[in-house]
Amino acid sequence: MTDISYDGKWFVGVVNYDDGDLTKDVTFHYRQTGNTVWGTFQGGRVRFGTLLADVLQNNQLKMIWQYLNVDGQFVSGECLSTPELLPDGRLRLAETWSTVDGPTGTSVIEEKPAQL
Repeated sequence: MTDISYDGKWFVGVVNYDDGDLTKDVTFHYRQTGNTVWGTFQGGRVRFGTLLADVLQNNQLKMIWQYLNVDGQFVSGECLSTPELLPDGRLRLAETWSTVDGPTGTSVIEEKPAQL
């Protein structure tokens, strides 16, 4: 896979290991300079969240993240996102993550289709 630019891409959740805060209603916006990716996310039960990642040589993202949910709880952790190029050219990110207080899980987000 050639180098991926995450800059300006919008993603939505499509699969989560449980019925937690990160649902299909959460939208992610990524920005990138060099090998540094950062972003924001919100929607559904997530009032607001941020992420910061390093792009590894295989285009994976090694990131830390944090958010505030609608119940006023702060949640944070780390994640390894593995990109896959979909047949229509969009990106899918398979994520393996853990929170600082212990729980672990997997999720998948996909790049939103271009708006016409």
